[in-house]
Amino acid sequence: MTTTTIASTAGQPASRNLSGGFVRGLGNVVNGIVTYFANREAIKTLSELDDRALRDIGIERGRIEAAVRGGVDPEFGRIR
Repeated sequence: MTTTTIASTAGQPASRNLSGGFVRGLGNVVNGIVTYFANREAIKTLSELDDRALRDIGIERGRIEAAVRGGVDPEFGRIR
């Protein structure tokens, strides 16, 4: 007795796979745009804080953008 395995995508038309890729790509673009504007708003808000408030949360004024984008370890930059 011989058994065969058929992938679940084998019976789907190619256009369905292409549209799925398009929707996924469009979602990635929209997510990137939303993230960009959220980051800009966070940078603006943090820039409006005084140096003492920034020091309290462990961010140096010159590293606000890096902190918003996740490039700063808050424990490393914290002033005690």
